[in-house]
Order: sequence, then structure tokens, then C-alpha cells
Amino acid sequence: MEDARGTVIVVDDDVGVLKRLERLLRFEGYADVALCERADDAWSVLESSRPVAMVLDLMMPGVDGYAMLERMHAERPDVPVIVATAIDDLDAVVRCMKAGAFDYVPKSAESARLVASLEHAAMIGRLLDDNKALRDTLLSGDGRDIRFFEAIVTRDRKMTDIFRYIAAIARSDKPILITGESGTGKELFAAAAHAASGRSGELVTVNIAGLDDAMFSDTLFGHKRGAFTGAEADRPGLIERAKGGTLFLDEIGDLPQQSQVKLLRLIEQRRYYPLGADLTRSSDALIVAATNKDLGKACAAGTFRQDLYFRLETHLVRLPPLRDRQGDLPLLVELFVARAAERFGKPAPAVPPELYELLGAYDFPGNVRELESMVHDAVGRAQGRTLSLDSFKSRVFKPDSRSAASLPFASGLFKSLPSLPTLREAADSLIEEALARSGGNQGVAAGLLGLSRTALNRRLKLRDEEDA
Repeated sequence: MEDARGTVIVVDDDVGVLKRLERLLRFEGYADVALCERADDAWSVLESSRPVAMVLDLMMPGVDGYAMLERMHAERPDVPVIVATAIDDLDAVVRCMKAGAFDYVPKSAESARLVASLEHAAMIGRLLDDNKALRDTLLSGDGRDIRFFEAIVTRDRKMTDIFRYIAAIARSDKPILITGESGTGKELFAAAAHAASGRSGELVTVNIAGLDDAMFSDTLFGHKRGAFTGAEADRPGLIERAKGGTLFLDEIGDLPQQSQVKLLRLIEQRRYYPLGADLTRSSDALIVAATNKDLGKACAAGTFRQDLYFRLETHLVRLPPLRDRQGDLPLLVELFVARAAERFGKPAPAVPPELYELLGAYDFPGNVRELESMVHDAVGRAQGRTLSLDSFKSRVFKPDSRSAASLPFASGLFKSLPSLPTLREAADSLIEEALARSGGNQGVAAGLLGLSRTALNRRLKLRDEEDA
């Protein structure tokens, strides 16, 4: 059976040892184990598989372990070699390490030590593969993997850098954590990561918000018949449905602490228990999680496990808010206008250039989702051939919230000044700043100041007359 992690090659002339190690490794979730009674037999396996590590005995007939170790170091340094042998003395350890062994584990040691060494070797191998893929993708800059991100409309450099990063690490089996404010498109990036991973299974989404521990366990892991009252038949969980694919855990910051322990075990061991089951099941799903919360602060507050956070952020993607990629506004507005017009069954209205000046002065707390909602409403209200600015202004300029929010800022600003400006000086400065932020558009500037355009024109005219 093919294992997404690769093949573990075990070389030992003792058939009993081979069978024991095979059982151990398969129990630990390694599905692809190649057994070799002679060192020479390992070379064909090395050529025909994707080896994750080799477990090598030292004392064998023909080519002994030392010679095999030296040849591996010279010809296949990319494959970690763990020496597992009955010889347990310091000289043998030193000789093996000098010959390039990754680790030395006496056969008398606990099986857990061999498994831990193998997991460490696999982790190092994955990191090296990820780093190489990332370096190759970022340096190439040819956009060959951008096709996975066609659903995300952008021309922003920060966004295309994220595309290349995800394309480089998506084939890793380590978790991907996507963070960003609400409305930045985390679901779209999760879908893109799944597409870029090349996995044959499906993308399965679980929204964590509102799930208590019992609901989380049943939803994710499923249950056996009779596990609880009402469980009249076996029901596979969504992790089973995501086999060979991707499990997307949205709103991961809302995961209950009891459930965090179970998710940590799934990530570390790739195994889980359905409710009411006595035997574990294995999972090969890529785990992608998303949150708009600061998990670092949640860890400090004790509401999120730090060890789980470290596992999830192996590959960390931070999505920029819309206010940091305003060059995308024309692309997004045109797209949303066309979509809304199609839904309303009307011709797409033209977008006035003033709209972009208006939107450029807004910070979009709801990000792309908020922009789409604004455009949809404006298109629905549109009566003529050109999109009206009125519905946008009603949402961009909210007098009550603006005045309440601005009081602490204004108070703090004046306290920092050695002397107060005159009313005229303060008014002139505010007007100049509003005009600068609006690109000289007086209508937009008036909205920023909470004035009508007529009132702003009167102030400008009065200022010009006083300065004359």
C-alpha cells in the first residue's frame, strides 16, 4: 500500500526481526514498508520508491552494515539511515556517526525510541523537501502554479507571493494555518491549497464555530453503532470522507479545549478513535485550518493549547486586509458589478471613477466580503446606466459611529500639542487632509468631514476670500 509519507526500508538478515519491525511500523501508521534480507536488495527499492528513511542492521552476511552505510552516505545522502543493531558499544556508535548515520538505536532499546527516531528523520526530510520546493518556486517566479488561484481576483504583489508560497508547500503533509481578518477570503485559499496539493480526494469543510466537544468528535471522527443513545448504525466522520484529500477546519480559534487534545493527537499520530470504537483508524488527509483570531494571544490567555498552535502553524499564511491592497479595488468592483447585474437580470451599470476615490478613503472592516455586499446593494438600487454613489456613501460615512469613535482620538491628539491651534488653523488642516485622502475629490472629502458638498464649497470659498 502506498504511503503519502514515503517508503520505510528495513534491512536485516533476521527474518524474525524484519517481521517484528514491519508489524511495529504498520501499527504506527507507516503503510509502505519494504523488507530486505540483504543490503544489495535495498538498491532496487531505493530506485523505485520515494524513501523516507532506512533502518539498517550492522552485522549481515555479504555486504555488512558499515559498507552499506558508507555507500548510502556517498550515493544517497538524501535518505536518513537509522542504525538498529544488537551491537551496543561506544566505538560502534562513533564509527556509524562518522560514516553518516542519522541515528543509532540498539535493538535492546524500547520500540518507542526507534519510532521517535524515524519520525524525526521523516520530519527533517519533509522540511528539506518543503524548503527546496519553496526556493524553486519563489526563484522561478514564472507563475506556473497560479492556475490554482484563478478564483482569487488580484494583481497585488503580496497576494501573488502568497500564491507561490502555497503552491510550494501544498504537497507537504504538514498542516497549513491561514489567518486573516473576517472577509479576506480564507475559504478560497483553503480550496486553492487543496487544488495545489494534487490530492485525489475531496476538500471537506468543518466549521468549528458552535461545535461543543461531543459534536466535534462525532462530526469529525464518526461513531460506532450503540456508542450513545440514538446511535443506531455506524456513521463515518468527515475525516473518513477526507481520505486522500483535505480537511479544512474553519474558525479553528473556537475549538473547545477538550477537542484541541483530540485534534493534536490526530495531527501527531495520524490516528483517531470513532466514538465507541476500540481500534484506531488512520488518516492521510491534509489539514488546513483558518481563523480570524490571534492564536498567539489565545495561547497566552490559556484558551488555546500552545503545542497545538505550533503544530498548526508549520506552514503559516497571513492574508492581507483589503485596505492594504487597494490596487485591487477596480478589479473587484468590476467583477462584483457583473455578478450582481447577472443576478438581478439587468445590464451592468458603468462604474464612475469617483467611486474608487470614495472607496480608497474607507478602511473596509469587512474586507472583500463587505465590498461585495456594498456593490450588490448598489447594483440592486441602480436605476440608470451609471452606478450611483449614494448607497456607498451611506455605508462609508456613518455619522454616529464616526463621531463617537473620533472623540478619543481628537482628545489624545490635542493633548500631545504644546499649544492649541486656532479654529481656522484646525479647520484648514482637516480640509487639506480630507482633500489629500480623497485625491482632490470635493464630494468624497466632504463625506470624510461629515459635511455636505455645498457646505465644504462655502468653507473653501470663504478661506480663499480671507487669504486674498
